[in-house]
Amino acid sequence: MKSQSAIAKLPASQSRHQASVMLSEAGIRATDARLSVLSELLFSQRALSHLEVHDALPDMDRVTLYRALDCLTDAGLAHKISGDDRVFRYSTGSDAVTSKEKAVQHQHGHFKCTRCARVFCLDDAQQPATLGEQLQATLQATLGRGFQSHDIELTIKGWCADCSK
Repeated sequence: MKSQSAIAKLPASQSRHQASVMLSEAGIRATDARLSVLSELLFSQRALSHLEVHDALPDMDRVTLYRALDCLTDAGLAHKISGDDRVFRYSTGSDAVTSKEKAVQHQHGHFKCTRCARVFCLDDAQQPATLGEQLQATLQATLGRGFQSHDIELTIKGWCADCSK
């Protein structure tokens, strides 16, 4: 198992190599589509919609792109963020940990700019407990033992640095 916190948001020159390594470690065949999509997600500073990834990779067929995104999500190399605008966005946030046996649940919050609709992952490797652990403790303290979360969606809305100028 390997955390992506040390490798997230790489320069373009390094992201394709890192994508290849990550696919190999996850036991996923490194097709051109998967390499290109994962590389783009690693390079991005925020979560990207299918359309934004397609704009960055215009030669890729839309169906191939959807399949690559689904494969990366299923493998735990990327996570899918559902928005209130009904647009899914994809990211390689630093909490993603992969294993050949099972992908670990995506457990961190997001910030969505209400002006430009960009979504950013809120993940801090310096925190002693993950957001998921904190929320699970709150769930059990509030509702009692036996309650177990299987998915967490937390989005803070406001204006990003560019839009608040």
